[in-house]
Amino acid sequence: MRLPQKVCLLLLITALAWGVDYLTEGPDAGRTGWVRDEKVFTKANVKDSKLLWKVKLDTTPRVKHNLYPPLIVERVSTAEGVRQIAVVSGVSDDLFGIDAESGKVLWTRHFDYENGPQPPGQGLCPGGQDAVPVIGPAATQGRYTVYALSGDGRLWQLNVADGTNVAPPAKFMPPNGKAWALNLFQGVIYSSISQGCGMLPFSLFSYDLATRKSSAFLPAGGGLWGRRGPAIGTDGTVYMGAGDGPYDPENGRLGNALIAVTLNADKELKLAGYYAPKNANYNWMRDLDFNVSPMAFDYKGRHWLLGTSKECRLLLLDRDNFGGLDHTTEAYRSPLLCNDEQYETGRGVWGAVAAWQDSAGAQWIVVPFWGPVSRTFHAPVEHSRPAKGGVAAFRLQEAAGGKVTLAPVWLSRDIVRAEEAVVANGIVFTYGSGEIERRVERAWDEAPQPDPDSSHATMYALDATTGEELWSSGDQIATTNHFGGISVANGRAYIGTFDGYLYCFGVAR
Repeated sequence: MRLPQKVCLLLLITALAWGVDYLTEGPDAGRTGWVRDEKVFTKANVKDSKLLWKVKLDTTPRVKHNLYPPLIVERVSTAEGVRQIAVVSGVSDDLFGIDAESGKVLWTRHFDYENGPQPPGQGLCPGGQDAVPVIGPAATQGRYTVYALSGDGRLWQLNVADGTNVAPPAKFMPPNGKAWALNLFQGVIYSSISQGCGMLPFSLFSYDLATRKSSAFLPAGGGLWGRRGPAIGTDGTVYMGAGDGPYDPENGRLGNALIAVTLNADKELKLAGYYAPKNANYNWMRDLDFNVSPMAFDYKGRHWLLGTSKECRLLLLDRDNFGGLDHTTEAYRSPLLCNDEQYETGRGVWGAVAAWQDSAGAQWIVVPFWGPVSRTFHAPVEHSRPAKGGVAAFRLQEAAGGKVTLAPVWLSRDIVRAEEAVVANGIVFTYGSGEIERRVERAWDEAPQPDPDSSHATMYALDATTGEELWSSGDQIATTNHFGGISVANGRAYIGTFDGYLYCFGVAR
């Protein structure tokens, strides 16, 4: 039977409106947090978001960690037809393929260790699968491969359609390190490890899929950590922040610095540049290290890198003049956004920032933070003076001579431990983890203890240009989210929680 022309047109428009993939944490190589092609969510309809489904996954938490943010592939060819699939990783070396429309679990995988059972997690080292996987672009129409790092350091390559092996697991990194989200650029996968887990030195790693060659770079500084893992510029340069160590470049120690590395002709990682703020060693002594993935973005022909940390100020660098001749020069250094007391726990920026451009071409920066806003920070629009955390938005402004500033625009409502920011179609999606930790003296390897006031994670949708709250999940999420994240694609927003549930909120399509 022939469908009416209007019906065919509606189906075509609907098909074109869907079609956003979220293949890597961030969701791009630069880790900008900008879902550029999302069109289903709008400022008008996001207020109607509802809990579409939640599913309990068969996972075991390890030291407060459990599920990580899902990756989304919009059109996967499966034996049952084309499906939109969410690929979700669990810290205990589990991976799940889920029908994004219904929440049905399509397949599961568990990675057994090559040399015996997993060691128990402890302190700051959960062990197991720490890194969010990455999905490569389709090799053929509808066929995708997910790359996942198990706790024993092997790289797995699985078919997104059914979870079966595409290739045998390969040695990538040492076992039992604390790895961060995988990134993929031109056939090479990158990650980093931190915090001394597995008694391993802090390192950046690469794995070339064609040659199966792994490489490591050791900055002789501290832990290279950040939720979204390394950021990659358009020229392939890889960036990560180092912490937990002194800045002493004369003796080859690059702690509390932003590091740039590239692959040479032999597929080996080599230092390409570094930057440290002039107060790098002050930050080291107060444990205010770079703990957030840097963000690489381009604007009006210039190539920028934005870094931030527990110190809670923004550092904007020109990637083409990275750190200047003295390695301590930034294009712009902001005043404090938060953390007036300069505490190392419960204050500062801990999650992930975002960069996006509006329809007029203005460049925005969105920054979630923990703890009270600085007494000296003010924005033209303030929906509150956050006490437990919040989100601040800035516009990049250019002045004469090429100088730039990040001008505050708005400050959000109070959000308990505001975490990752993802921007989609003029909407900032963010969440509060719900965790509150007491500031007490503790050993370096002792995990902070949750406060009895900790409750549950809450997701929010904010107008990206005004900060106005458009929607929140309220009390629908039962438990906290520790060092996880959120994903947004095709009118759906996802979050996993400590108790092993994956939640999917969204609008009718």
